Amino acid sequence: MESAELLEKPEKVSTDHFLLKILLKGREPVPGQFINIRIGRETDPLLRRPFSVFDWSDNRASIIIRIAGRGTSLLSELSPGPIDVIGPFGKGFTLAENKDVLLVGGGVGNAPLFFLARMLKERKCRITYVYGHRSKGHMFLTDVYRDLCHEFIPVTDDGSEGTRGYAGDIAGGIKRPGDYSHVYACGPHEMMKKTALAFSMKSRVEVSIERYFGCGTGLCSGCTIECADGLKRVCKDGPVFPGDNILWDRMV
Repeated sequence: MESAELLEKPEKVSTDHFLLKILLKGREPVPGQFINIRIGRETDPLLRRPFSVFDWSDNRASIIIRIAGRGTSLLSELSPGPIDVIGPFGKGFTLAENKDVLLVGGGVGNAPLFFLARMLKERKCRITYVYGHRSKGHMFLTDVYRDLCHEFIPVTDDGSEGTRGYAGDIAGGIKRPGDYSHVYACGPHEMMKKTALAFSMKSRVEVSIERYFGCGTGLCSGCTIECADGLKRVCKDGPVFPGDNILWDRMV
């Protein structure tokens, strides 16, 4: 496997969020897949950290990280140079073509939806995007998202940008179910559950599940969830799943 290289120092793009650009020769991802990064050479932090691909171009992967503890804090302070990356892994999104589509993102869950939106626009889709976050200060790179969309709807918990409320609630009220052929979502559990329940009867709904991965390759089964057709490993069978196949009330 080709080595990976952090091309420049991580860039702060909003409160607690950083953009990393990584050279990954010969490892082209699809929207919805993730890479697994080893943070240091020591045993603490022990496990790799998974990050969805924010964008990809010319053998360069971009990811967005949110500072959530010691591991991500260390990542945000890395200097350019070699970086231990495996992947991409997982099942990605289905790409619609020439359709009306809805994307619903919450928090750092917006990250994989940018790569998806760019690919959908190339396929002549008309994109409505509900971008949710805690506050205006936490929103990252909204201008580049807006440029891809036919309609861009910012939503914040505190009302500091766009509509006050939660992305899942706003998405359910903007149009009638069936107005979109595909609905894609990534973010907090309740947001994705509401989106799936609101649209699954009339649209193809795909959600990217966020879970803590022990191995990231399906060996440890620590990220297993219950679905209508049995137990599924998020890192191997997902992270993208049909929204109507997940037993939402059994997820912890």
